[in-house]
Amino acid sequence: MPTAHLTAPSVDPEEVAYYERLAHRWWDAEGPFWPLHRLNAFRVGYLRERLATVFGCDPQDDRLFAGLRVLDIGCGGGILSESMVALGAEVTGIDITEKTLRVARMHAEEGGLAIDYRLASAAEMREAGATFDVVLNMEVLEHVERLPDFLADSAELVRPGGVMQVSTINRTPAAWLMAIIGAEYVLRWLPRGTHRYRKLVRPDDVRGGLGEGFDLLHQTGVRVNPFTRAFSFTGWMGVNYMMLFQRG
Repeated sequence: MPTAHLTAPSVDPEEVAYYERLAHRWWDAEGPFWPLHRLNAFRVGYLRERLATVFGCDPQDDRLFAGLRVLDIGCGGGILSESMVALGAEVTGIDITEKTLRVARMHAEEGGLAIDYRLASAAEMREAGATFDVVLNMEVLEHVERLPDFLADSAELVRPGGVMQVSTINRTPAAWLMAIIGAEYVLRWLPRGTHRYRKLVRPDDVRGGLGEGFDLLHQTGVRVNPFTRAFSFTGWMGVNYMMLFQRG
């Protein structure tokens, strides 16, 4: 079948080609996306705790996200989307490559999960007037072009009182050394070329892109143990970090 993908100002053709080549490996927990599988369990725990506080839910409730409309931007093969649906959320997942979305749809169907997967950009969703309780920008910002425009589009997708969760990599020498040289070239945890230094994102870039209409609720650094491959929180945001914002 021919492979479709989007062309838009925020879409980098090199990123599209990269993820098209790896689309069939999304659900291989020991394959090139193993860091995402391990990180997913960690970040879902964070989302449970933080979103429960914002929306007044019980973080121990297995369906604590019931009633929440969630947008997963750059959903890929659906790893995070499926986790959110399993916790009761109504999820829309968007991505820029149809090949990847086919993998996501098939995996969701096998699990009997209802997820609205769409070949769409944040700009197109904004133009359609869509809004959500929760917008997830997880491991996406470091792959887009025209970051300020992308963040502006994403911001409009959050309803008043809703939240945006960001997870990305800082643009620092330490991040270049650890997330690119270390993870891709030395440890070979990720395929070479997964990240490019010029596209890494400083926290101030995120805050500036979202604008004054968003309040920062929480932020934290994230680190990974190179021996156990386990993720944990850290006060230092020099490499990986997460930020939670609420729209006023």
